[in-house]
Parts: sequence; C-alpha cells; structure tokens
Amino acid sequence: MSYTRRELAQLALTMVPAATLLRWGSASAMQAKPNSKVAGVQIGMNVPYNFGGRNMDVDLLIRNVVALGVSGLELRSQPVETLLGAPVELIDARTIDAAGAETLRKWRVAVPMDKVRDARRKFNDAGVLVEIVKFDGIFDWPDDAVDYAFALAKNLGARAISTEIAADGPERLGRFADKHALMVGYHGHEATAPEDWEKVFGYAAHNGANLDLGHFVAGNHGSPLPFLEKHHARITHVHVKDRKKDKGPNVPFGQGETPIVEALRLIRDKKWNIQATIEFEYPIPADSDRMTELKKCVEFCRKALA
Repeated sequence: MSYTRRELAQLALTMVPAATLLRWGSASAMQAKPNSKVAGVQIGMNVPYNFGGRNMDVDLLIRNVVALGVSGLELRSQPVETLLGAPVELIDARTIDAAGAETLRKWRVAVPMDKVRDARRKFNDAGVLVEIVKFDGIFDWPDDAVDYAFALAKNLGARAISTEIAADGPERLGRFADKHALMVGYHGHEATAPEDWEKVFGYAAHNGANLDLGHFVAGNHGSPLPFLEKHHARITHVHVKDRKKDKGPNVPFGQGETPIVEALRLIRDKKWNIQATIEFEYPIPADSDRMTELKKCVEFCRKALA
C-alpha cells in the first residue's frame, strides 16, 4: 500500500495522542530555538522511535522535538527519505523482495544531495542538529546504496551513522566508514558484551559503538562506566534509559539500576563528544502521556549534568 504525504501525517499523529501534540505544538510555535547542550554534553533524542514508530512527517517531528527543548538528534533515515520522495511502501516495510530492493536502490543512488541539504536546513532553521542518522538493514544494501547512506548522513550534517550490531556486516560496513571517514555506532542489546564491540573495532578505524546503558546493565555486563572510559573515542553516542539487572524491565529514569547520572557526569567531566541520546522505552503511566514522560526524561538528564 502506498501513502500520500497527507496520509503519512495522519498516521504520524496516531503515534502520539492528537491533543497532546496540539498542546505541545502550539507552545513550540512561540518557543525560542531549543538548546539541550548542558555543561558541554548534548542531550539528544532517538526519533521518531521515541514518538512511537520508525517514520513520521518531518515537520511534525521537528515541532515535537522543539517543544521538548531538544537540539540534537539520532534520526532514522525513513522520515528524511519520505520527505525526499522515496516509495514509502518500501522504506516502511520490514521486509521487501528483490524487485523492491532494486527499486529502492535505483531511487537512492539518484537522489540529488542538494535536496538533502534542503532537508538539513529545515532542522537547522529550527535549531536542531542531526548528529547521527540510523539506517535499518544497511548490511544488505548494495555498494552504491551504502555510499548513498554515508553521503545522506554527511549532507544532513551528521558526524556518524548508526545501525544494529551483528556478527556479519560490520566488517564490510567498516570499509565504507573508513572510505567516507564517518563513524558507525553499532547498537548493542542485552546479549552484546564488550568483546563483541571490540571485535568490531578491529575491522575498521571508524567502527564504533552506540553504547546502550540500560541494555548493558540488564545483560549483567557490570557497570558500563569502565567500557565508556576505555573506549570513549569509539563511542558515537550512548542510549540513555533505565533498566534493572537480570534482564529487568525498563523503568522511569532514576528507578532502575543503570548509572545514568554517573555516566552523564563522566562524559561531562571528560569533555567527550558523545551524545546522550534518550531512548524512551518504559511503559507510559495511566495518568500521563508520551510527551509528558519524554519531558521528564530530558529534565532528569539536565539536572544530572547541571
């Protein structure tokens, strides 16, 4: 099924209650440009994931981010590619056949980078930096499409791309990272141990880590602080969430066993260029809503860094 831009915007609205968006959006219309860089640490947000999905109308996404006072992003590729006119039924699909993959490849390698820079201006004009661009399924992309991914990220102003860690794929992707001199932050989950990232680091100088603080703790790998200290030059961004040990649940910030405050202050004190990217995964309380909880997460990080 294909969607018009109007239909996409309507679908995006279903990810966050409409009344909430109107309340926050109207406030953002009069709000100054956001600034979530606190004591030298960029507080960021994983979008549109934090709003409930993989794709979202770019203008709506920007309004929500500005309303939250956030000025740095890890942005999935889907909203930008939709804005650029990609076949949405393909970029939104979890799996596509060979014919669909070839259609996407042809579209991607033909995208003019001046249009990407126009998209970048949308974010910049709102005071929002796209620091990291996340790509799903990039290990399966042909060479020219991988080159496009790095070009897209660079023209959006990003200093890194991100994707999920895997046994196969990072060695090849690392060669592209070195070619384009752009870091790749591989995102780990509970099962990802320090040695898994260290193996990936050995493949390429620009292979790095997207260290998920909560998953690291839930996977019983100990405190993430020693890994952060040892490999800070390879860490593109940390995912900030709170979880309990032994594959424990996601909980509101400050209620779990993840050393969020300590990690943020370590980044602050060492002056490392590591985005503190909020990844929202705990259940929304019955008496609250997504935007309210996201605001709490931002404020928690601000107070930790103040």
